[in-house]
Amino acid sequence: MIRNLLIRGMIAGLIAGLIGFGFARTFGEPPVARAIAFEAQHEHAEHSHDHAAAGSAHNHGDEEELVSRGTQAGLGLLTGVAVFGTALGGLFSLVFAFAYGRLGALRARGTSALLALFGFVSVAVVPFIKYPPNPPAVGDPETIGARTALFFGMVAISIAAAVLAVWLQKRMRAQHGGWNATLIAGAVYIVLIAIAQFVLPSIDEVPADFSASLLWNFRVAALGIQALLWSTLGFVFGALAARELERAPSRRVAHA
Repeated sequence: MIRNLLIRGMIAGLIAGLIGFGFARTFGEPPVARAIAFEAQHEHAEHSHDHAAAGSAHNHGDEEELVSRGTQAGLGLLTGVAVFGTALGGLFSLVFAFAYGRLGALRARGTSALLALFGFVSVAVVPFIKYPPNPPAVGDPETIGARTALFFGMVAISIAAAVLAVWLQKRMRAQHGGWNATLIAGAVYIVLIAIAQFVLPSIDEVPADFSASLLWNFRVAALGIQALLWSTLGFVFGALAARELERAPSRRVAHA
């Protein structure tokens, strides 16, 4: 069964990736192009005030790009989002296989939708609040390692806090009831995340003259891609998993 769910998860993830590519191509690429243009103008303005730097900039401009901007925005983006979606779908199916039947009376579609919601909040929204993504021209290249480590650290903390909250809700359900247990577990999750976001260092490397509307549009598009990926994955995989899990008994009876 797990093998069949894994295949269906990867298919659902691929579909989510293709839909996410369409969204990213339409709404994400324009802010990226504007940010690259801003970066080029900024570098040109700096080099124009320094003759030595201007000469090196001219030599750099003569170099041929290893990967063209058109390839990055087309085939490169498609490949990256499709691979990410497929891998995410495979992991999602394994988590679903563990959680199915352990979340009360929820069936396949409900379990998949709930897991997708949990994933979107814990993996996308919570880290986004502390460390939102930035377009080109924003951020110091020398701090990219530290920024990446902090971001994935926030993701790990959020996932661990979500798992703890789910475990706590199940432990308190018998004593406090389902609704009260859910409220307490949710409050614990919020408190843990608030502490983590307060303790972890903040990063603000946005240039003073960078367009605020451009930065906002890029971050909204980035969050929109995540929302589309997770919602598509939850609904598509739920439908595929329901066919595998809930119609299997009837198929076996018919075969017998």
